Order: sequence, then structure tokens, then C-alpha cells
Amino acid sequence: MRIMMLSQFYPPTIGGEEQHVQGLSAALAARGHSVSVVTLAQADQPPFTLDGEVRVYRVRGAAQRFAALYSDPGRRFAPPAPDPEITLRLRSLVAAERPQIVHGHNWFARSFVPLKRQGGARFVMTLHSYSLTCATERLMYAGAPCSGPGLRRCLACAGDRYGRLKGAVTVAATLSARRFEEAAVDVFLPVSQGVAEGSGIVRRRLPHRVIPNFVPDGVAERADDRLPLLERLPGGGFILFVGDLSADKGVPVLLRAYQRLGDAPPLVLIGRRCADTPAALPRNVLELGTWPRDAVMAAWRRALFGVVPSVWPDPCPSVAMEALASGRPVVASAIGGLTDIVDPTCGVLVHPGDEVALAAAMRRLLNDADMRGRLGEGAQERAARFTASAVVPQIEQVYQRLLTANGGARWP
Repeated sequence: MRIMMLSQFYPPTIGGEEQHVQGLSAALAARGHSVSVVTLAQADQPPFTLDGEVRVYRVRGAAQRFAALYSDPGRRFAPPAPDPEITLRLRSLVAAERPQIVHGHNWFARSFVPLKRQGGARFVMTLHSYSLTCATERLMYAGAPCSGPGLRRCLACAGDRYGRLKGAVTVAATLSARRFEEAAVDVFLPVSQGVAEGSGIVRRRLPHRVIPNFVPDGVAERADDRLPLLERLPGGGFILFVGDLSADKGVPVLLRAYQRLGDAPPLVLIGRRCADTPAALPRNVLELGTWPRDAVMAAWRRALFGVVPSVWPDPCPSVAMEALASGRPVVASAIGGLTDIVDPTCGVLVHPGDEVALAAAMRRLLNDADMRGRLGEGAQERAARFTASAVVPQIEQVYQRLLTANGGARWP
């Protein structure tokens, strides 16, 4: 098949979504498909490069010309409505590449909507977040999960995040572009059931199939025990958190829960400090900053168990998959995509934001080595569902069903 990926960012710009697009593109190319990626140019990146067998085109859009729109000049993202310059460039690239499948991953793909009829490509859209209905893509309002879009609520929320004028424009663009996107997309691929429901595609019966993100096959074997970073880890076992040290990720709740444990093994935090990261940490908590993946995987192997205490509906956090792949139980919030990843065979789910329940779950695992061992074995079995070899064929099946559908049906 000829496949074209559309993603606003792509490595060397790094993030979870970008790594997913790169990993999926490489896996599809390795399976014999012709794969191209179209992404936004950042800084002085060349207009065309090869990433292994994947052809990468970098284009510029009209919105990128306005530096005041972006707080981070190195991540000039796509607008929530079609960008005329991106659409024009996509037109020529579609004509040159002749994709059978165009696979979008974020707002950047909306610039393809006006071209849907060109070339007859089928249009697939992965929902990595709540971008279909939420102007901030997070489905949060006033620090808590949002019950759904409403004009007044969305204007207030987007205004707080982007500024009043920019927020109002983003809300208007999201609401208007959404209708065209829903009409153009042949099938949506939400990365979790939580995203499917939070985006409204279940309620509106839009064509979709839930397919999760994935980690590379053998990701646990990427651990490098020779790295000097590992000397900073405490000996004798520890509790591990990996991710941004933010309120959304539940770090303040985790710290309060940890204090309830009394004399417990150390709590290790690996991740980026954020504006809302607590300034002071409790005794026996080690903050180690950001680490490369091979060091993180080595840390998982030395941990007693992992904690993913998100208070926002985290769509499909790969950190939980990496912990499971390392054979480590996970204590996680029952919210977003975490309920798709963690079940009673591999961990414990608690109500998000409940520090008492979180402390009780951690105490159970600390006091019961047999339980940790049993859940650790279940973790490795569970992790097999979230590897490239398990997930990429599911995406191929979607492509194939679309291409063979009788009468051009959107989703057979």
C-alpha cells in the first residue's frame, strides 16, 4: 500500500505523538508498504529527508509566519482549521505520492480535508487526544475532567489557556472545522475507549475502531544497566513515577499519598519539572530529572512497582505500557486510557485524585511480595497487547478493509 502520514511534528522534534508516528511509519515500511510523512518544518530543517525507508516532507504554513501565536518558537503547531498554504503544498505532494491511505494524527490533518476527493485516497484519523471536540485537546475544565463541550465553558477554558482572543479563535475554528473533519474521515482510530467516549464519536456513532498506541517489541531489553545515571538510583528497591512532574499527572496527589505511608522505600521521580511542580518534596523522595528511554527502562527493572496517578483523562500513556513490559505492577488512576491498559491481572486502579486510596494501594503492594510477583507476571502478559507486532497489524487491517469496501463505504 501507499500510505501518507500527516503529523504536525516529527523527530527530531520529540514527544509521545511524534515517536508514535515515527514508529508506526517505520513498522509499516518494514512490512513492505510505501510510506511518506508530511509534517511542519521547524527552524532550519530541510524540506525533504529520508528516515530509513520513510520519506519525510517538511512544509510551512501561513499560521507559522505569526510568531506571536506561539509560546515555544521551536514547536509552531498547526491551527485547528485548514491552513491554506499547507493545503496547497499537500495538493502537490498527494499528486506526486498518490497515496491510497492518508493517515492523520492531529489538527495538521485538517488541511487535507479540502483535498479529500483528490486522488481517491481513504482518510484515516488517529485521535491521540480530545482534539475533535476540545479546543485545548485535554477535556479538562477548572482542574477537573470536563463533562463535555459548551460554548461558554469552552471560551472560558480556552481563554485561560491561550489568552482571550486566541482562545476565542481556537474555539470557533475547532467547532467549525470539526463538522468537515467528521464528514471527510472514513474511520477514526481513538487510542483508547476513553478517547472514543470523550470525543463523542461513540455517542454520535461515527465510524471508529479503538486501537492503542504501542511500544517497540522487546522494549524492556533496551535497558542499559551500564549507564552512569543509574548510580543515582537508591538500592534495595523503590517506587517509581515517570512523566512530567505536573498536577495533571497527579504528582501533588502522589506526594501526599506517599507521606501517608510513613517509613516506606524511596519514591523516585523521573521527568520534567513543570510550572506547577511542588517546590518542596517530602523526605525520601528523589527527583532525578529527564532520562533517555534506555535508562528509564533500566530503572523500571530495579523498581518495586510503578505509579501512574493522573487526574486528567490521559489518552493512552505509554509509560504504563513500559512498566508492564518490564514486569512491574502498576498502581494507576481509573481514568482515560489507563483503564484500557491496567487491569486486575497486572495492577491496581484507584479513583483519580484520591490520595487515601492511592496510599492504600501502594501499601498493599509494599506489604505483599507475593502479590507483587503475581501482578508482575501478569504485567508481562498484558504488555504483549501493546507492542508493535500486536498493534500495527490492526492498523493494516483497517487500511485493507477501507480499500476493499464495496461501493466506497466509509467503514464496512
